Amino acid sequence: MAERPNSLAARDIAYHLHPYTNARKHEAEGPLIIDSGEGVYVTDDGGNRYIEGMAGLWCTNLGFGNERLIKVAERQMRQLSYYHSFAHKVPTPVIELSERLLEMAPGDMGKVFYANSGSEANDTAMKLIWFYNNARGRPEKKKIISRLRGYHGITIASGSLTGLPVNHKDFDLPIAGVRHAGCPHHYRFAYDGESEEDFADRLAAELEQQILDEGPETIAAMIGEPVMGAGGVIVPPQTYWQKIQAVLKKYDILLIADEVICGFGRTGKMFGCETFGIEPDMVTVAKGLSSAYLPISAVMMSDEIYQAIADNTAKLGTLGHGFTYSGHPVSAAVALETLNIYDEMDVAGRTAALAPRLQDGLRAYRDHPMVGEVRGLGLIAAVEMVADKASKAPFDTVGKAGAYLDGRCRAHGVILRNLGDTMAFCPPLVISEAEIDTLVATFGKALDETYDWVRGEGLMAA
Repeated sequence: MAERPNSLAARDIAYHLHPYTNARKHEAEGPLIIDSGEGVYVTDDGGNRYIEGMAGLWCTNLGFGNERLIKVAERQMRQLSYYHSFAHKVPTPVIELSERLLEMAPGDMGKVFYANSGSEANDTAMKLIWFYNNARGRPEKKKIISRLRGYHGITIASGSLTGLPVNHKDFDLPIAGVRHAGCPHHYRFAYDGESEEDFADRLAAELEQQILDEGPETIAAMIGEPVMGAGGVIVPPQTYWQKIQAVLKKYDILLIADEVICGFGRTGKMFGCETFGIEPDMVTVAKGLSSAYLPISAVMMSDEIYQAIADNTAKLGTLGHGFTYSGHPVSAAVALETLNIYDEMDVAGRTAALAPRLQDGLRAYRDHPMVGEVRGLGLIAAVEMVADKASKAPFDTVGKAGAYLDGRCRAHGVILRNLGDTMAFCPPLVISEAEIDTLVATFGKALDETYDWVRGEGLMAA
């Protein structure tokens, strides 16, 4: 078997599984206090204006201050400020939103359950799958497979699904029954000379062996983001998902598509599932569902899963799961109007048209001496910095260069996010070509400044 490349040394793996080391940088400076926002810009309490190149936390797709969403929220608050969806009651906006979501959902979805965040949605998906397998008389089929570097939230269950050690350490996570498969990042984890196709084949074979080692009768589901977000914007090889799905179907294992970041146009299709040909059994959405104007998330599931849950609920007398704010009428109304705006602006088509502006602009930096890889699709991307291009060796002090670059971007009026020494880009989907050009050019200026600083600090490989 071919040897793993030197870049997969222990320190390298630790770095790429630990993306939040930049937190220390700003402790001495104090927080950046954001006072207002308009379009793709936010303004701090000192009057400084920034392009929000991360759409907040991968979420404010329609930018800031959208009057239509503000007015809908006000109108719904006056009409019905709150009601629940328990005991055969439901607010009108929840019915309308559910119908719209099921019409547009990837795969064959039949029912929707609402929560308030992506974390809660993935937590709920996990609980419902346990309930589903109990209903089917398979109490042993409960383990959930996630992936290294995947991000699925931060509750006890969803934090366990997340494949980043920083979200586990000293929290006593992951909980029992959660397993993690390999990360589909060819640049970092392929063997020397291994093509993307061969890499995808190997990951599928490793997944199958993991399932066999655990016992297929114990594995309930696998969860995955079409494109990994917080783990570093990892775009899988094109054939990866087809090969993974074939393994899951072979062993009767459900697939949960975490569309919290990818959903609603981010990848150039309405859902990341469409981009990669994924046929999920459950889909979780949040963030862009309301353009982050109000908290809301949803779990969509197939009729087969729903019916088993419904039948078991009838036997038990109730479904013992739900939240006070599940399907909050104001959040649902705002989400519904958000979907209306997406339709009117053809958000997926617009993203696809703008994507080359961002992707090609960033790829122009591939030859920069500090850039290891530029990756992305649609309006989500990442630039990974390295200490040595030839060996892909990361910096010895993880996140130091990324934190400095983050600061230089901010000094020049752009907010990005450094995941260790990888810079993430996820601008609002309403961004213009001129604003993308400014974003890319500003990043380039900050990158050069960071390179000068890194050399001065002696951080680059000799």
